[in-house]
Amino acid sequence: MLFEDLAALSRRDRIRIAAVILLLSAAVVWATVQLLQPFSPRHIVMASGPEGGIYNVFASRYKELLGRQGVTVDVRMTRGAGDNYRLLLDPKSGVDVAFIQGGVASPPDADRLVMLASLYYEPLWIFYRDERALKQLNELRGKRIAVGVPGSGTRALVTRLLAANGLTPAGDADRDDTEIVPLGGQDALDALKARQIDAALFVGGADTPLIQQALRDPAIKLMSLVRADAYPRGFPFVTKLTLPAGTIDLATNIPAHDVAMIGTKAMLAARDDLHPALINLLLDAAREIHGRNGYFEAAGEFPGTAQVDIPVSRYADEHRRFGPTFLHRYMPFWLATSVERAIILLVPLVAILVPSLNLLPQFVRWRTRSRIYRWYGRLALLEHDVRTREGALPIDTWLRELAEIERAVEQIRTPASFASEAYTLREHIALVRRAVLAKTGTVARAGAADVAV
Repeated sequence: MLFEDLAALSRRDRIRIAAVILLLSAAVVWATVQLLQPFSPRHIVMASGPEGGIYNVFASRYKELLGRQGVTVDVRMTRGAGDNYRLLLDPKSGVDVAFIQGGVASPPDADRLVMLASLYYEPLWIFYRDERALKQLNELRGKRIAVGVPGSGTRALVTRLLAANGLTPAGDADRDDTEIVPLGGQDALDALKARQIDAALFVGGADTPLIQQALRDPAIKLMSLVRADAYPRGFPFVTKLTLPAGTIDLATNIPAHDVAMIGTKAMLAARDDLHPALINLLLDAAREIHGRNGYFEAAGEFPGTAQVDIPVSRYADEHRRFGPTFLHRYMPFWLATSVERAIILLVPLVAILVPSLNLLPQFVRWRTRSRIYRWYGRLALLEHDVRTREGALPIDTWLRELAEIERAVEQIRTPASFASEAYTLREHIALVRRAVLAKTGTVARAGAADVAV
């Protein structure tokens, strides 16, 4: 019925209806695209750490897992978490995602960064050489301490903790003669073994080769902090950790006793404009890489979205709680994101088009009736003139106008549903014509009477 009604409309009316629908559709699509996020990038840059470091090892795993989903990951090696943090702060650095750790970021600089997930605990290992058993950081006063190279996560974290313990480098105002040595990694451990320094501080996992090497050296001691409970009170990004006796090696009982430690968490961070689809993909990879139990981690504890020291991405938190969407669970990444965008575009489009199509029959009926009723109005005026005119009657004018109306009505294409209204209009035209012709007879009789007189 609707198609018949549309066919009955003039070509101009059909064009107008099509134009209105197209304009509405275009407006909806434009508005949706403005609000819609762009397509997810298929290429990202991840800042890791020094070659051979644990960050770099994990970055290779992320590259492999994301590559399976069609996303290319370029791994950029750096000196560590401090460098990674600075790269994230710079939008022109080209880095999209980076490994950082708690204690590196500082507000308000970090306001545009978000944590995608915490990945694992990063204990602070305090190795030293001394005849005594040292139990507090401030007992290192006056000693030579390796705190990592500039740009490393170890240096960023340890500097704050040493300052809290009143340890300042020689040359500072209070001159406590503590020597802060800019060494890290294997260089720091070698210097400790050679007695060139008194203590070396490292931040990293227990399975790091460097840490394993230090733990198994009988000449080097690992500090157990008697005030480990105090640090999380002053530093929210710090966690108290315990390394039970024999955890590293049950056969040789390493360590020989429980060690009270502190540490922070390694995090995957990004700027707050990272595409949500990529965040979801990174979270899935993090679950596979970091979800197992470790020396300090329980199975399933990581990845986590409890805040460490920078805000948590709401997309990451939602994804961790609810998991991947139905489409991402059963489709390749690129296809799932494309289908999601298509759905987001189609839903508002359907929401506009369906009501418009429901209103279309009413519009067609109104348009068809208006074309018929237009001539009803003109015919009514003519009929009133015929009925009320006195004196000289413009019979020819009336008949020409009637003929014009009749021709116009005959050209109106009306669907079957409006046939009766068009037929009624033609009947009314015939009635008015008969009235005009009747007036013609009246005029003729009046003329004959005048002649007789």
